[in-house]
Amino acid sequence: MKKITIIGLGAGDLEQMPLGVYRHLKEQNKVYVRTNDHPAVSELINEGVNFESFDEVYEQHDDFESVYNEIVQILVDKAEGEAITYAVPGHPLVAERTIQLLLSRSEQKELELVFLGGQSFLDAMYTSLRIDPIEGCQIVDGTALRRDDLTLNQHIIIVQVYDAMIASDVKLTLMERLPDDYEVTIATAVGSKEEQLTRVPLFELDRVTTLNNLTAVYVPPVQEEELLYGEFAKLREVIATLRGPGGCPWDQKQTHQSLKKYLLEEAYEVLEAIDEEDDEHLIEELGDILLQVMLHAQIGEDEGFFSVRDVIEGVTGKMIRRHPHVFGELTVNDADEVVTNWDDIKKQEKGNTDDDSVLATIPKGLPALLEATKLQKKAAKVGFDWEDAAPIWMKLQEEIGEFMLEVKVNSEENMHKEFGDILFVLVNLARYYKIDAEDALLSTNRKFMRRFRYIEETSRQEGKILTEMTLSELDQKWEQAKQLEQ
Repeated sequence: MKKITIIGLGAGDLEQMPLGVYRHLKEQNKVYVRTNDHPAVSELINEGVNFESFDEVYEQHDDFESVYNEIVQILVDKAEGEAITYAVPGHPLVAERTIQLLLSRSEQKELELVFLGGQSFLDAMYTSLRIDPIEGCQIVDGTALRRDDLTLNQHIIIVQVYDAMIASDVKLTLMERLPDDYEVTIATAVGSKEEQLTRVPLFELDRVTTLNNLTAVYVPPVQEEELLYGEFAKLREVIATLRGPGGCPWDQKQTHQSLKKYLLEEAYEVLEAIDEEDDEHLIEELGDILLQVMLHAQIGEDEGFFSVRDVIEGVTGKMIRRHPHVFGELTVNDADEVVTNWDDIKKQEKGNTDDDSVLATIPKGLPALLEATKLQKKAAKVGFDWEDAAPIWMKLQEEIGEFMLEVKVNSEENMHKEFGDILFVLVNLARYYKIDAEDALLSTNRKFMRRFRYIEETSRQEGKILTEMTLSELDQKWEQAKQLEQ
């Protein structure tokens, strides 16, 4: 079987190398090394060790994965005729993609790997930075850094920050979570005679000239409380504190039932912010909606039934299941097919229920216009719908006629019913013309409010009292408000 002995060159110069590793290297006719750019390599070359590096492979590819795959294939081919030794910086199993690829090949019984150790750069990092990893420490790859993977209240060491381009990507990713002037440390060749520790504000991270394959970036834990306000874990902690012992009496006494009205109020305030096209207002109101979600989740956790994790897990799973055209192999042509698939998947998830009506899934407690729209849409899916507007207009005239008949006989109960029928047909008309009836009426309400406030303000400026003005005077001001809007 092919055999490759893997050596870790350590984080520093030759003086730090274990004796056994040193002796093995000295005994080899040739040592394959990922890169010559390491302090121990130049010293060993001076002592007569013959190295063959893969530095030129880096020049032949545009991405690191292709580089690493080619290096591994060359090593496997070289091991065909004889056992070989492959050396990498630091410890073989720390931040070494080629080793992971070799391990994958060894699992397929293609070759045997023998590890002779090597000192990780992490020990030198902990020593140079004077940090204790037991406090919480993340080691992450700078070439694949993801914003939401970072835990800001822990030590963060970002490795493989080879050059200014990677440093720039790292900087931009960190700046999504941290202030531009947050101080970080650029650590180069730690543990060797060439060690450099450079502290810079985050925005200058990619402007430092000492970036190379021995560079890592250290981000200290966030100590300032306000910098954690954007973290979900902090929000969860705040809500738990408010509900917990010594917390807020108001928050402590809330229940799912008592919070119902607030959720509805906050939802309408979100709609208002959207209509105003005011992003700052929308941020605030969406925050209030999130607060309601967190309070309900905390109540569930306090009572031992569920937590916000269950809420998140549920909605994440649902989004993946109901979007097979994104997370699976299903193909869709347009948004209408997406909705159809969504409804089909939803039915499959719900399974058999006592109520198999197509209307069963419409939630109770919706605003009347919105509920009417949903009822009609559900009925339309099984063919119970008009194909054009003409019969809807005829139905509207019919309902108005029936309402007027009840007005003549002054039947309040029947007037109530017939007026409801008029509104229901109007919703049907809105749906035909692709108008959101609920939104249209809200828009009219806002328009009425603006114009009436104009009447109030101008009358006050003229020293007039609304209740003493004639309808004609009020209507004249209404027309003025209307003209100003146009």
